[in-house]
Amino acid sequence: MIRSDILKDIAPILRDQLVICNIGLPSQELHLIDDQPTNFYMLGTMGLSSSIGLGVALTQDKTVISIDGDGSVLTNFGTLPTIANNVADNYILLIIDNGSYGSTGDQPTYAGQKTSLTAVAKACGCENVIECQAEDTGKTLQAAIDSKQMTIIVAKCESGNIKVPVITKDPVVIRDRFMTAVKA
Repeated sequence: MIRSDILKDIAPILRDQLVICNIGLPSQELHLIDDQPTNFYMLGTMGLSSSIGLGVALTQDKTVISIDGDGSVLTNFGTLPTIANNVADNYILLIIDNGSYGSTGDQPTYAGQKTSLTAVAKACGCENVIECQAEDTGKTLQAAIDSKQMTIIVAKCESGNIKVPVITKDPVVIRDRFMTAVKA
């Protein structure tokens, strides 16, 4: 399974949640698969999905799921100790770890080599960290939502991309409809 397969599998689970989706192809894939006003698509800020998601979770009670990639988490390593030290039990960080920078041509990341993001998250003090294989992402995500505990999920999958169109929605429209969904 590749990242887009995971997103197809979890789209029905995401539909009732607030979702912050990683820059580039992950946002474009989620937009193509199941565009929802509760989805906030990152269009120009690599590495900040997890940080923005935590901020949203800390300010309200709805479940917030950040979908991030291994490359983005490696770009913003400071997010993991920040998450560990600011617990929000309505927050889930789903790291789709394909061992590559998928949006820029599938160059390998260190997560595809020696670096374990599961071990790094635990070393940073994150208490509820689960690693799963791609095909188990849906049931792992649903269990995390049901647990009502802050959870980091590292979903291991194959590298690869599907052809997707760019998101043509204006960033202001994306922001405004998301903020309306947060307030609802």
